[in-house]
Amino acid sequence: MTTYRKTWDKDVFEARALERLREEEELAPLPEKKVKRELLRPRDFKVDLDSKLGKTMVVTKDSPSSMQGGYYCKVCDCVVKDSINYLDHINGKKHQRNLGMSMKVERSTLSQVRARFDHNKRKKEEALRNEAEEYDLDTKAQERQEEEEKMRAIKRQKRKEKKKALEEAAESELDPEIAAVMGFGGFGGK
Repeated sequence: MTTYRKTWDKDVFEARALERLREEEELAPLPEKKVKRELLRPRDFKVDLDSKLGKTMVVTKDSPSSMQGGYYCKVCDCVVKDSINYLDHINGKKHQRNLGMSMKVERSTLSQVRARFDHNKRKKEEALRNEAEEYDLDTKAQERQEEEEKMRAIKRQKRKEKKKALEEAAESELDPEIAAVMGFGGFGGK
């Protein structure tokens, strides 16, 4: 009797499935080792946002990336068009990963927090002391008056010296006999 239904040989298909699984395992990439990245740390340099501010530069299509308009990141080899996006980029996940850092921050201990509070407190007290010394208005006003008096005295002295030099120059040019004949003893002289 002939049946038109296909009959499945389970043993053959099971062998094929096992062979395919073995091939997939051989071709599958090895699991990547997790890279241990260091914890996020504060920058030890000042971000330069002002160097290109207000400057004009000619940019062509052949210009290298670092010479194009905007802010260039050497680590990621990219150009960012404005300062806000540049700050977002250097604080972002991609840039930090390229630097070899994770976005996790070291957990501070209680002693570290206390030390930081003490440091900030001393810094604030020192700033207040310096500010009090700087803004003593009476002494500042007195110093300013003394300085102005010195400047006035110097100006007076210079004027006197200049006037004396002019008088001497006028006297030496004018012969006293000729001056007597003309009817005057000198210009503005005493």
